[in-house]
Amino acid sequence: MQLDFEVAEIVLEAAMMEEQTNRLLDLVHRSASGKDIFMLQSHDEVRSLWEMASEWYTPFVCFIDEPWMANAFWNAQSQLPSDAKPLAFILYADKSKLSSFGTEKGYPIIARIANLPVHIHNGNTALGGGRVVGWLPIVPEDQKHTKKKSFIDFKNAVWHNSFYQLLQSIELHSKTGYWFECGDQIRRRLWPLILILSGDYEEQCVMALIRSVKGKFPCLVCLVPQDEQSVNCVFVLRTSCNSQQVLCTMRGKHTEKEKEEALKAYSNIFWKIFLADVHQALSIDRLHMNHEGLWGDHLWKDLLFWISDLGWDTATKLDAKYVILHKCDFDALPQWPNLTHFKTVMSVDFNDGSLHEDISKLVLFTAQDILHQSQSKLGYLLLRCIHYYIEFDIYASFEVHTKETIAAGRAALNKFSDLMEEYIPESQPETSKNWNFPKKHMITHDVAPQILRYDHWLLTSTSMRTELDELDNYSRNATDDPETNETLNELLVDPIVHVHLSSKQGRHSFSDIMDAHGTDRAFTNFWTKLNVFLNMFLLQNGIPLPDGPGRALHLQADDEIIEFQFLQVNYKSMVDWCLHRDLLRCSPKFYGSPRFNCVIVKTTDKPFFTRLVYLFGCSIGDTDLALALIHPYDVGIGVCRRQDVDLGLWHVQAKPRSSSEIISVRSIIRGAVLARDPEMDGDHLVIHTIDADMFLRIKSLQA
Repeated sequence: MQLDFEVAEIVLEAAMMEEQTNRLLDLVHRSASGKDIFMLQSHDEVRSLWEMASEWYTPFVCFIDEPWMANAFWNAQSQLPSDAKPLAFILYADKSKLSSFGTEKGYPIIARIANLPVHIHNGNTALGGGRVVGWLPIVPEDQKHTKKKSFIDFKNAVWHNSFYQLLQSIELHSKTGYWFECGDQIRRRLWPLILILSGDYEEQCVMALIRSVKGKFPCLVCLVPQDEQSVNCVFVLRTSCNSQQVLCTMRGKHTEKEKEEALKAYSNIFWKIFLADVHQALSIDRLHMNHEGLWGDHLWKDLLFWISDLGWDTATKLDAKYVILHKCDFDALPQWPNLTHFKTVMSVDFNDGSLHEDISKLVLFTAQDILHQSQSKLGYLLLRCIHYYIEFDIYASFEVHTKETIAAGRAALNKFSDLMEEYIPESQPETSKNWNFPKKHMITHDVAPQILRYDHWLLTSTSMRTELDELDNYSRNATDDPETNETLNELLVDPIVHVHLSSKQGRHSFSDIMDAHGTDRAFTNFWTKLNVFLNMFLLQNGIPLPDGPGRALHLQADDEIIEFQFLQVNYKSMVDWCLHRDLLRCSPKFYGSPRFNCVIVKTTDKPFFTRLVYLFGCSIGDTDLALALIHPYDVGIGVCRRQDVDLGLWHVQAKPRSSSEIISVRSIIRGAVLARDPEMDGDHLVIHTIDADMFLRIKSLQA
């Protein structure tokens, strides 16, 4: 048939593979059978649709979410033979306690393969995750020789000679590559290279063979002088090539003293591995550099100093002494998954970087009513510094980087540096803190790799295909609720799997509900509000009324609804466009305490914040609806306070409790956390630091 020939002709001209040909033929048959309607008319229409879809799905043309999408990987691959495939390693070395209660320490080397997707090589799965590939010896300290140059040189020599035992296995292959039969039975020429070296500053100093904190040039990446580390300037970068040139120059010196002077600023290792420039491979570790270093050892200690400087009564406000007065202290802050809930922080010594990170995320909301500019000028200035420290730390945590987020992170870092240059001279000697230290300077190198261009339409197509496949899989397979093990298809589930209710509490009539909640003003006119909402909702969504068109819906006192106490919200993150999940509670007794989470609700104007009061489902004819009674926090604040602008805070104000509303849970965007503002009754602060997605959402509201 001529039509068969013309389709086969297109397949031939486009050089389609077998899978693509079968997909095209399947689409032709689906259209011919009337199962699906085919509406595309021209090439221009196809282009127009891809443009619109790409703007909706991935508004950024250029982004980084994997190591192989950055320039370090690209530059290395560009230097390899055309038939070579880079096999990029991430190596991590750090001292570790062998048990939580013992004193023995080990020095493991952990390797990961950067070619694998991030969620695999950073995961704990049986295949693809990190592997311990060696152990380094820890040289026992000898008090007679500790800190002597000869002993330090000896420890460095032990470290590098031991590490070389690992690198020796790829030394030759890093210069020639090697042929390897992969899992698909195809032989490929793999070319091993070291892409990232990770560790604490002390370990990285050993890796790079620089003289660490007390050296004349203590930075691992650039040649910043020791006494200029707190200055926000750009200095000459270290490179392996330059180091080798310095070594050759040093060998021409006549005396040991001259050689020693020549090497004070330089020295390197890993030169035996092709394309391994250690200074470029060293990774800025947020845990060590930021959370345990810049924050834990400096910003946090200075903050405690200024709070204590105001007196003991002020210091206790930061802890749990004023909960009854609704003070915004750590213990009074709402709980949230993956965020530590602290009862006290003023008198506890922390040695866990993750705890320090959580404190930094929460401290603005607990200290903003303590360190006022009128009472503590320098303490308030430090809070402004901390505001921008938190911002650039969150930007650095992004798993996907774009031109916009890199620029925003750099702007936050510059603002932090500028404010610190104002704070440091004024704060000393009160805090007696030396701010000229490497971990403060190293953050200036914490810049996401330069971006490679990615085919935007192909990315959009991949994203859409993933969502369609997920929807098809959901339609075929029922899943279980994580809390109750109920089958989700038996619950009131949104058709696009955005939200679902569970933890069913049974059926209740309106008269029973008013008996149980009559003292709560949020339930005032609950029955009437539901009638009004349902009539409007059914009309707007074209859902037929049970009594026929033109008739109003009137619920009776003995009509029943189903109460739920658990809400799962699946939402697309603004950071990586992946599906994330919030597990929200609406319960008067969750693990012994009431838990009524807050959420963001979508409107035609702009989103608003609200607190869940009551989750329920009801059936109108053949239509099942999942609804929520909410207490809105959408009263206009008016002009923003200067303090809110300085500290990057977002205020919301609650309506009277009796002004509760009813919404469809489908209009909920995601969960949120609100903290009381002790200075204004009914005012709350949105804790925008709970995760990167919430951070960007508040940024968009502040714009």
